[in-house]
Amino acid sequence: MNRVGLNLVWMVPGTVGGSESYLTRLLNGLAERSSELDFTVFALPSFADAYPTLSRAFRVDYAPVSGNSKALRVAGENSWLAYECRRRRLNLVHHGGGILPLVRWGTSLITVHDLQYLSYPDYFSPTKLQYLKRMVPRSTRIARLILTPSEFTRLAVIERMHVDPDAVRVIPHGIAPVLGGDATEDVRARYALTGPFFLYPAITYPHKNHLVLLDAFAAVLKDHPDLALVLTGGRGPAEAAVFRRVQTLGIETQVKRLGYISEGDLNSLYLEAIAMTFPSRYEGFGAPVLEAMARGCPVIAADAAALPEVVGPAGRLVAPDDVEGWAGAMKELIVDAQVRGPLAAAGLERARHFTMSRAAGLLEDAYRLALGRTP
Repeated sequence: MNRVGLNLVWMVPGTVGGSESYLTRLLNGLAERSSELDFTVFALPSFADAYPTLSRAFRVDYAPVSGNSKALRVAGENSWLAYECRRRRLNLVHHGGGILPLVRWGTSLITVHDLQYLSYPDYFSPTKLQYLKRMVPRSTRIARLILTPSEFTRLAVIERMHVDPDAVRVIPHGIAPVLGGDATEDVRARYALTGPFFLYPAITYPHKNHLVLLDAFAAVLKDHPDLALVLTGGRGPAEAAVFRRVQTLGIETQVKRLGYISEGDLNSLYLEAIAMTFPSRYEGFGAPVLEAMARGCPVIAADAAALPEVVGPAGRLVAPDDVEGWAGAMKELIVDAQVRGPLAAAGLERARHFTMSRAAGLLEDAYRLALGRTP
């Protein structure tokens, strides 16, 4: 039996975003399959509380390091992880964060979620940028196989990393057919949402482009003063700029900054929202777009990076920095219910193509290929 390890030591649960949901959903898909492969997951101790079902479904080795220190996590990958992979004599190790440790054991496979640092270097600190410029090319050269969540990212890896196209495979995000969540008045009451609203679930990173959305929303408010914009997600580097723009526009009462909320509450907001707006300038996939479509929430997304590939014909696409275009798309969905219904139905149909089972099957095929076996 071939022994496969999945390195999640780099991942602090609840802080990583799309790559975290991508990998944990892949694990959920693997857990539902019968496989001849023997899996070991390597993770931080906090993984047990964050993902109790996965912790029971898989053999999990917990790193003896805290998630609070990136330096300790990196040290753990280059010492404890390498030792454990060797001790278990693993045939293949999948590094889900896209970076190979300097010290490693066995055949390696990596997932490269995006190459944003090449397109938007200003969004990264000088230290982080230099780290990525050194480590990502090195990792793609060494890995037996490279996985990406989208064709957009696959082509970027081939072009920018100069690797063999046959060594790069797409494993798209997968999502469960039903993720729960009820459109209840309790959720509206909890967050003081008395009227119609648009939803944007995103950490306030610069590339998430909150400022353009705020400008468009302020323009829409002139004709629809009862409208709200709900912003969920953690606080990122652009949080202060978002706060200042809200104040400058004078829309403090209409913008609801909820921060991180539970999955159940987010599901309910998807079901209640007029639409999910996603103006991000760069996504390697764009998991919230898929989540919204799977819940029948109409989508307005940026016509940028991998988002058109995910949305397909099932949503509205707008240039990421076109304030008038965003305002126009939002107004259309407010005033015309005959537009919202077909968009919601198209999104549901689109989401059916992105199942956890299919994604997990493709992942197993990739493992077999990296192990030198016919998928």
